[in-house]
Amino acid sequence: MNTRTPVRRARFGDLLAAEWLKFWSLRSIPWVLAVGGLLILAFNLKSAQYTHDHYTPGDGDPAVMKQEALNVSFVIGSADIVMLLAGGLGSIVIAGEYATGLIRTTLAAVPDRRAVLLAKAGVLTAVLLGFGVLTAGLSFGLTQAVLADRGIGQSITDPTALRYVAAAALFAPVCGLVGLCLGTLLRHSAGAVVGTVVVLFFLPSLVTERYRWSADLLHALPFAAWQRLARTSLAGMRPTEYPATVAGSWTTYAAWALASVVLATVVIQRRDH
Repeated sequence: MNTRTPVRRARFGDLLAAEWLKFWSLRSIPWVLAVGGLLILAFNLKSAQYTHDHYTPGDGDPAVMKQEALNVSFVIGSADIVMLLAGGLGSIVIAGEYATGLIRTTLAAVPDRRAVLLAKAGVLTAVLLGFGVLTAGLSFGLTQAVLADRGIGQSITDPTALRYVAAAALFAPVCGLVGLCLGTLLRHSAGAVVGTVVVLFFLPSLVTERYRWSADLLHALPFAAWQRLARTSLAGMRPTEYPATVAGSWTTYAAWALASVVLATVVIQRRDH
């Protein structure tokens, strides 16, 4: 009589729980997120204080000052930190396991490689979305409070302000998933981080809106999409025949996130380990 107890197949919820524990088992991650968040807040508050000190109520075009007030709630330096932090974490989440050989143990315990990758992507997205919402929300609230007595502080109930904060919050998980994809492709921590920097930082600097083909390429990059979503209007910008659209920029966010997960899933499923 066969008395062996059947082995219960791991459910996706179990995989999520395992990846969640594995993610936070790296002691450096909470510190990286905490320091990154504090730097973002410091950059934005410094910019808000400068605007507060150099603005005279009643001066300047209201539309321009509205944009300026939003800009200080998430400056370009903050976006740079998000790209480095989120992209780097995304890369290390998977490439670190290849470097230590832990990926073999993981895939031996859970042969369904696609489920493993999707669980990693789910945990990474949840953590970075929380990080993005917290940093973008706090930055917006604190910077607008600084500007309130100057009469240019914005309310989150304004649709353009809400879009600004949402774009900043979602930028983190998009960059993180790009890093996860490159980590899966390269299987080397340093190489994946460098690749993430090249894709997120340097590609936007190589193309312009001067020609239609280069404008389309630029608008298809995450950083350029964030910049467009952060604009309340195109007023005050250098004229171009091929401006990005808000809908197109949201599509860019979605396309990069989805394509990164799909490509990483295909690669991990077909590659030998």
